[in-house]
Amino acid sequence: MEELIITGQTKQEKYETLLPQIASVIEDESDMIANMANVAAMLHETFRFWWTGFYRVQGEQLVLGPFQGPLACTRIAKGRGVCGTAWQEAQTLVVKDVHQFPGHIACSSASQSEIVVPILKDNVVIGVLDIDSEKPALFDEVDAFYLEQVVKTLWK
Repeated sequence: MEELIITGQTKQEKYETLLPQIASVIEDESDMIANMANVAAMLHETFRFWWTGFYRVQGEQLVLGPFQGPLACTRIAKGRGVCGTAWQEAQTLVVKDVHQFPGHIACSSASQSEIVVPILKDNVVIGVLDIDSEKPALFDEVDAFYLEQVVKTLWK
């Protein structure tokens, strides 16, 4: 797949520029909701994703957290859809075509591809970073690697 160029930089270069900015913005803030809100905004603004946000584990459900983009699903059961599956499997999922993902939850019919990164604390999933694109096959291993770094930066 050809390297995506975003405002004169490769996707990798954009992530490498953004990571220290994220670290700087969140370093003196202890409130996780505030930090999730800023991280969602920074990712969304930098890459112009369709939807960028967080879901937090609350009991047996993922509950919508800070996000940027259109209306979202409020609650997702464990093992359901891409987010619930990433939670259950505790691993990053890159979905090139959401319509081919068994049990995909269509919060927006515009969503075509998705990446979900679990957030682990003490080896337990406490939430997920969910990003959707209106373009098919937008996400790849570059996104997976750097978004995992974003999550580690957020919860270090």
